[in-house]
Amino acid sequence: MYSPNEHRYDVMKYNRCGKSGLKLPAISLGFWHNFGGVDLLENSRAVARHALDLGITHFDLANNYGPPPGSAEETMGYILKNDLHGYRDELIISSKAGYGMWPGPYGDWGSRKFLVASLDQSLKRMGLDYVDIFYHHRPDPETPLEETMGALQDIVRSGKALYAGISNYPPDLTRKAEEIMRSAGMHILIHQPKYSMFERWIEDGLLKELRDDGIGCIVFSPLAQGLLTDKYLEGIPADSRAGRPTGFLRPEHVTEEKVAKVRKLNEMAKARGQKLAQMALAWAMRHREVTSAVIGASRVSQIDDAVNAISSQPFATDELRKIDSILAGK
Repeated sequence: MYSPNEHRYDVMKYNRCGKSGLKLPAISLGFWHNFGGVDLLENSRAVARHALDLGITHFDLANNYGPPPGSAEETMGYILKNDLHGYRDELIISSKAGYGMWPGPYGDWGSRKFLVASLDQSLKRMGLDYVDIFYHHRPDPETPLEETMGALQDIVRSGKALYAGISNYPPDLTRKAEEIMRSAGMHILIHQPKYSMFERWIEDGLLKELRDDGIGCIVFSPLAQGLLTDKYLEGIPADSRAGRPTGFLRPEHVTEEKVAKVRKLNEMAKARGQKLAQMALAWAMRHREVTSAVIGASRVSQIDDAVNAISSQPFATDELRKIDSILAGK
């Protein structure tokens, strides 16, 4: 029977999520990839157990993670029942709804019908009474924001989620969503945007909005689905995300232009005495508004690398300028 490392809380750094009472580990484990029905269950179990051994207490999911959709939550349910039974109160389990999950007009976007039904399904798949954080996964241009936020309010009041979050919302909608929540005496705990050296949109207003509103920030894809590692320096490995038929990263995304930048970034990381993945993670977490970074992992060694990034030396001003120059193609 699995027992977590008794020193796990000495390894990890925990950051307060905005102005809330909740702290999250600086590194969170995402189930977007590597935990679906197409993946080896024993490997998924080993990765999740090793994450907890290193103090990663937050497991991030969504209704449609897999493939097939829903299977990552089923894997989470299996791990909770067979490996982590008795440790539920030491874990933060999050899920989301907002992308297509089942056929018809009620299985997508942001209606009350979809959000409530989706969370009920997620809880059944994971064998849980509640999730700690429930997110609306993306803005819905056709559903009134009041309806979507109202559904999140009712979900929290029902006890099926402890906190409400949003993902992929631009700054203006983030502000409006928080205003609606506050008018009901509630608060958006956290925002989950995509952020990496190759995707920097949150720097243009969102980070300031989150700081002003006291909302936490947990970034996903900080390694650009593996592009910001040394994995693709010499081509596309068959076992990589770009090499697998079920991944979101496709071979056409691994362009020569990007690989050329990655090679320069890799040399810079070596000069700092770390791996490129560690430097890219440290770079994504350098903002004080960033509470945590969600990583994917297909092997336990990747968990070690990510956790080691927490102790990275701070970036000097000239290093940040050099990274900007590389990314600009200079």
